Amino acid sequence: MTLSDSIQEGHVVLFHYTLSNSEGEVLDSSRDGGPMPYLHGFGNIVPGLERQMAGRSPGDRFDAIVPPEEGYGLPSDPLPPIPLDELPPGIEAGMSLMAETEDGQHVPIFVLEVRETDALLTTSHPLAGETLHFDIEIMSLRASTEEELEHGHPHGPDGMGGHDHSHDHDDH
Repeated sequence: MTLSDSIQEGHVVLFHYTLSNSEGEVLDSSRDGGPMPYLHGFGNIVPGLERQMAGRSPGDRFDAIVPPEEGYGLPSDPLPPIPLDELPPGIEAGMSLMAETEDGQHVPIFVLEVRETDALLTTSHPLAGETLHFDIEIMSLRASTEEELEHGHPHGPDGMGGHDHSHDHDDH
């Protein structure tokens, strides 16, 4: 792959972000650590942010406002209550778990409430329904490796990061 000076599909992008909600409350930031890498065009970040990253270049700093429909979606109703003896011990509201569907897909589920004998779970991300406000700074970009394209995500800032591939990546 040839590398242009602007973000295109298949580029690994390293960027800093600060995520706030509509009230201006900071929800997350990469500023205390290294920049976050993602593989452009592979659904590694929310669709509305990925769309606004396309064509940007290292050094660009911008604000991106992402509506719920292009972020984490709209909230859905909770799943039917699940008995606590069918869930991992020690679960608490706010935790996320991975569930496997009948067809073998892995999907995240989120704990809404733990009651005396059961728990309420949802497939909605905790930020579902929120308009996301990002302060973005593009730090660098590079060509992806063949392995990164095959796996659908970056392997660290330089493409050499090791990690466990025993999980499946078809849920992006």
